[in-house]
Amino acid sequence: MKEKPKLQGRIISATVSRKADRWFVSVCVERKIPAPSHVTGPRIGVDLGIKSLAFFSDGTKIENPQALVKKLQKLKRLSQQVSRKKKGSHNRRKAIIRLARLYWRISNIRMDVIHKLTTYLAKNHSQIVIENLCVKGLMKNKRLSRAIADVGFNEFRRQLEYKTKWYGSEVIIVSQFFPSSKRCSRCGHTKDELSLSERVFNCDECGLQLDRDENAAKNLVAACWAETINACLETGGYRSSLDQCLSMTQEPNTTKT
Repeated sequence: MKEKPKLQGRIISATVSRKADRWFVSVCVERKIPAPSHVTGPRIGVDLGIKSLAFFSDGTKIENPQALVKKLQKLKRLSQQVSRKKKGSHNRRKAIIRLARLYWRISNIRMDVIHKLTTYLAKNHSQIVIENLCVKGLMKNKRLSRAIADVGFNEFRRQLEYKTKWYGSEVIIVSQFFPSSKRCSRCGHTKDELSLSERVFNCDECGLQLDRDENAAKNLVAACWAETINACLETGGYRSSLDQCLSMTQEPNTTKT
């Protein structure tokens, strides 16, 4: 390496790789990392989607960059140029490099948004509640498979799981069978059916009208809160355990009920 690497610890190995027409060196270093301090931020629910990348239980909406969809026409054009070039020619190699650069750019746009979002959640919230999505089953939908693959649900969860260990927070996975979208976050009424075209949740019992994804995020937090209460009652079985759980999960400027 020409530049002196600013690395702390003992260097174990180095891996050389090539992406598009650029070369990279990944250096593996062994070092001791101190135990992180516990994050004191509030608990938050995160509902992942296609139209919007994520919707938080506090009402924050993160837009989906749609890296693949926006570059799809250019991707098709470059793929056609590669197929039209003569195999083994110099022009074909240049066309392949141009296509590889575009694929790499799409991947960088997607990873940049996911990295920034997961880092923010792990640093500022003590507990992040997400749903255990069956991505393999969702990909069977031919109309939505490309959009689902473009979001990167599994990559979002993978990064969130290891970053929460780094910064001292916790990620909580709610079962995929929990009706987060069908249940009203105000009164708890659960609908029998809810089509994907209904982007606004309308409760038939209390009349709540709320964005579908925001309602699901609020339900994820409520489900985690209920599991905490049940766990305290199962371990102690006394009223003091319930009061302790309520004090742990109580938000600022609120009263116990």
